[in-house]
Amino acid sequence: MAERSPPGPGNPVHWFPEFWELGRRRLRPQARLMALSLLVGVGAGLGAIAFFSACQVVFHYALEVGVGYHPISPGGEPPMLGEATTTFRPWLFLIVPVIGGILSGFLVYTLAPEAEGHGTDSAISAYHHQSGVIRPRVPLVKIVASALTLGTGGSGGREGPIAQIGAGIGSFLGGVLRLRPAERRVLMAAGMGAGVAAIFRAPLAGALFASEVLYRSPDFEPEVIIPAALASTTAYCTFGMVFGWKTLFDLPEAINKALTFDNPLQLGPYLVLALFMVVLALLYTRSFYGITHLFHRLPILPHFKPALGAFLSGALALGLYFALRENETDERVFAVLSFGYGSLQNALTALPQGHSLRFALVLLVIALGKIATTGLTIGSGGSGGVFGPSMVIGGCGGGALGIALHHIAPALAPHPASFVVVGMAGFFAAAAKTPFSTLVMVSELTGNYNLLLPTLWVCSLSFLLSDEQSIYHSQVESRSRSPAHQGTYLREVLTGLTVSAYVTPLPDGAVLRAGDRLNDVIERLSESPFQVAPVLDAEGRYLGVISQEEVVLAARTPHLLPLLVALDLMRSDVTPLRPEHRLDEAMELFVESDLLALPVLDGSAEGRLLGMVRRSDLASTYLRQLAGPAPPDTGSAK
Repeated sequence: MAERSPPGPGNPVHWFPEFWELGRRRLRPQARLMALSLLVGVGAGLGAIAFFSACQVVFHYALEVGVGYHPISPGGEPPMLGEATTTFRPWLFLIVPVIGGILSGFLVYTLAPEAEGHGTDSAISAYHHQSGVIRPRVPLVKIVASALTLGTGGSGGREGPIAQIGAGIGSFLGGVLRLRPAERRVLMAAGMGAGVAAIFRAPLAGALFASEVLYRSPDFEPEVIIPAALASTTAYCTFGMVFGWKTLFDLPEAINKALTFDNPLQLGPYLVLALFMVVLALLYTRSFYGITHLFHRLPILPHFKPALGAFLSGALALGLYFALRENETDERVFAVLSFGYGSLQNALTALPQGHSLRFALVLLVIALGKIATTGLTIGSGGSGGVFGPSMVIGGCGGGALGIALHHIAPALAPHPASFVVVGMAGFFAAAAKTPFSTLVMVSELTGNYNLLLPTLWVCSLSFLLSDEQSIYHSQVESRSRSPAHQGTYLREVLTGLTVSAYVTPLPDGAVLRAGDRLNDVIERLSESPFQVAPVLDAEGRYLGVISQEEVVLAARTPHLLPLLVALDLMRSDVTPLRPEHRLDEAMELFVESDLLALPVLDGSAEGRLLGMVRRSDLASTYLRQLAGPAPPDTGSAK
């Protein structure tokens, strides 16, 4: 007789069933969110394609054809429409950006004012304070407004617009499918990371960025990372199928091999670089919000402010051009306008061949000028991102320092171009408080992973030594300070308490029937202490609730008043409470329904009404639990 396999986890017969059960338990609750994350990634990738194409078209006709400006393109971004042969007319930088500012300003402030400025900050604010809700029109307005701003010479980057576009796609999908606020926030953040992953060809950095950029401290958003990783993957693939798979900055193999770290003593010069990036980041963040404050105080319509900021940016760039040009074809300093990525490509490829101090001066002027023009463009209400300018500021500033150190002693900076790469990461780590996603992003942008150790060193020091001011004003200090996570801490405080202790029975006169006329509804609600009345059918089964808001809206259509009954006004999407519900679960249902009171049903199949629970009663309990037991009365002082 054959022996039966012994039971237990070591038996191979049980491996597959156990594996299947484990996978089912882990994936089933998250399967919908993971599938939606893939869909959000495709949407963000398509949004990135549309946005990138719009920027390229506007840039070609406004600056290449109109002005005759032909900057060096990043190696991974060859011109879409070919080279224009128009004569360079720099004085048009006083006109073309202004036209873009006027068009962008009227578009944004007429249709979607929240699309102004750098979109990442708006997406962060929506995550913390608006339950992940972004109006559907915002991504569409952002695409056009940002293309007009950046394509006509406004100083900014693509990260902010595409982050808000991707976040808007995630928010829209969450709203259409009526997801819970927590799920909608995750989809919104995943869309934000997916947009960044696509436009910068940096999928890993996009996933990390979405979870790290929400806070000023080293806190991450753990529930965002996996959905953002899936969304970033599909967004990157969607974008890559149209525009290819090359990194943004294309470095020749010889330069890639030269940019290495092989001497621990070089950490000393990189420490100097970190300190320099902290100073530049301090100047950037303070000046940015200082200029923004000044523009907010200007007594003119906001529609015209982006045009004023664009004019001042163009005038500054023109002044720097006449002060620093070596000849009439020297356009390098105009990197302070528009994207400016060509200045980084030039620095990365030119520095190994030459390290002139004049080149260092040009790079430093571009870095400082970019600080000013970005503040003028975005701070005035123009639409653009702040990560792209940060790369230019950090890379050019780092390159200038690398050249200076090389001239002092070549051993301090054997390859000044390495200071360009590390400077990009260190600067944004200090300005945006995102040391790890920035480290990965710069490596993916350049395709160079040989400098990971000095980049980690500089990013960590820049983050630690920087002040509390971030370029993203909507970041909160930590997860415990975020309104999005107050439910988590509420759960810890309210553990063990259930709804059953807070139920207030209702008299028959406080309950509505499905066929009650509007006048009866108004009378019952006016007498109710809850501002909410449950609706029952003829057999006494629960159907829904009516709040004062529905009655007020109905009263605005007088011709329908004689026809309306309680069933027409009732909300059937409100989830009722059960006596066994914990108070933290009840508070989440209050947030979802946005009501001041909720009905409580028994556990029977008919769903009989037991009474109502006030939101204020649960909030008072929460405050009492936070305060702890009252101290004993020791008597009055004598």
